[in-house]
Amino acid sequence: MYKAHFGLTRNPFDLTPDPRCFVSTEKHNEALAALYYGVRQHKGFVVVTGEVGTGKTLLLRCLLQLLKDSKDVAYAYVFNNRLSPNEFFQYVLADFGIAASAKNKAELLLEVSHFLLSRESRGLTTVLIIDEAHHLSAELLEEIRLLSNLETAEDKLLQILLVGQPELDEKLDSYDLRQLKQRISLRAKLEPLSLEETAEYIAERLQKAGAEPQCDPIFPDETISLVYRYSGGLPRLINTICENALIGAYARKLSAVTPDIIDDVAREFRLNILVQSEERDADVERTTEMDETFADILDMISEMRKPAPITH
Repeated sequence: MYKAHFGLTRNPFDLTPDPRCFVSTEKHNEALAALYYGVRQHKGFVVVTGEVGTGKTLLLRCLLQLLKDSKDVAYAYVFNNRLSPNEFFQYVLADFGIAASAKNKAELLLEVSHFLLSRESRGLTTVLIIDEAHHLSAELLEEIRLLSNLETAEDKLLQILLVGQPELDEKLDSYDLRQLKQRISLRAKLEPLSLEETAEYIAERLQKAGAEPQCDPIFPDETISLVYRYSGGLPRLINTICENALIGAYARKLSAVTPDIIDDVAREFRLNILVQSEERDADVERTTEMDETFADILDMISEMRKPAPITH
């Protein structure tokens, strides 16, 4: 709708996790490198965590694109984690192309073992990728840990990638899962973008969509500052705000997105409520700190005013 108006060839802020739209930041590059290195070097367990909207699924799509180009890698991609152990193993085997219906857990594990040994004997790599891993129960995480016992004297037969929200870190820190935590060889954490990274993210997304870099910016600096304020640097929210802002600017026949349009979008999606709440919390914290500091100063003054003890 707005593409021709802004001279674009595609929607720059589509919410679909398309690897072609991947914008590399230092943390995203680090996380992607950890995942890919873990797979290629047979490191066993690799864990990547990040808040909602930081780009974990897009990161996995980029990894899958890399793995598809590797003829020696087979992977199972699990994103439904509300499964019993039996259902989980059936799902994994099915994704590897192995029929595994109506079998008990012992038979399923035997199938997995034979499959992995067969691939390892041919010098092939096998990967289990689990998205939304924070939803996994402690029971299922323990079953997955036991899969890492499938190894030869020289190598891990299965590379396991766990990707999820920060709750996954909390689960892995629990006493019951300490054995799993000790087996993790690589970890990375996705953080929200900084203001500078948000500006680079928006500019690169627009360029990938056909925007001419030498033209006047569609998102001026003051507009980007508001996008950052309302999104908190989360790529998913940046996309939502910018997509709707472009529609708003097109409706008003503007060549650039103005700050008031960002304010309007934030109100529509109630992002202003979140920002106001965070600002209130920050104000309360600052006030509390000031009160405590003021009380300390009063105590010091009170001590100074006490008469000196009489000595004989």
